[in-house]
Amino acid sequence: MKSACNAGIHYQSTGTRLSLRHSKQSSRLGGKSSEIGARADAASVRGVVPILNEPIQGKQTMAISIVPATPEDVTQIWQFVVELAIYEREPDAVIATKEDFHRVLFCESPRAYAVMCRDGDTPIGFALYFYNFSTWLGRHGLYLEDLYVTPEHRGKGAGKALLQHLAGIAVAEGCGRFEWSVLDWNQPAIDFYESMGAKPQSEWVGYRLTGEALQALASQN
Repeated sequence: MKSACNAGIHYQSTGTRLSLRHSKQSSRLGGKSSEIGARADAASVRGVVPILNEPIQGKQTMAISIVPATPEDVTQIWQFVVELAIYEREPDAVIATKEDFHRVLFCESPRAYAVMCRDGDTPIGFALYFYNFSTWLGRHGLYLEDLYVTPEHRGKGAGKALLQHLAGIAVAEGCGRFEWSVLDWNQPAIDFYESMGAKPQSEWVGYRLTGEALQALASQN
């Protein structure tokens, strides 16, 4: 049997309207999005996506590389997700396992993707993203679910390098939007995003169904 992530139409990639929302929500919000459909040849897209591998001037010089995650990165990705949850004051929120990440990211037809940020051979951060669709634009969008850089490597350009890399993917694949969410108390992140031209979508309020409420709605006749 194929894994659950093989169902439907998918778009394979290496790998948002540039915007942010002031909450930790995913692109499951907004009502005008859906899973991406196959639109272009993934290999040709991978061929034009820039991989940053050059010194970035900051508090110290680093050689940063942004590369597609591999199955060998699953444990590190899981650890980064846990660290991010702690930073977001939700230390017990992560119920996903390493096996979940391996199943979703590295199945035959994945619907979510991750890239790793490295300083030399050392992983210092990651980004995990997937695709949605705008009925108003008639184009797909790239949605950034998580972006994380380890505390000791912040302020050196790694976060910007990850965003630039994903923006390159979005442009190369013809996406009309590059979107993500941010907690409303995370002012340093908000300031950083807005310095790059991102705009809050404060007129939208996100909603979520989960757990028993989701099951109850799905079971209604």
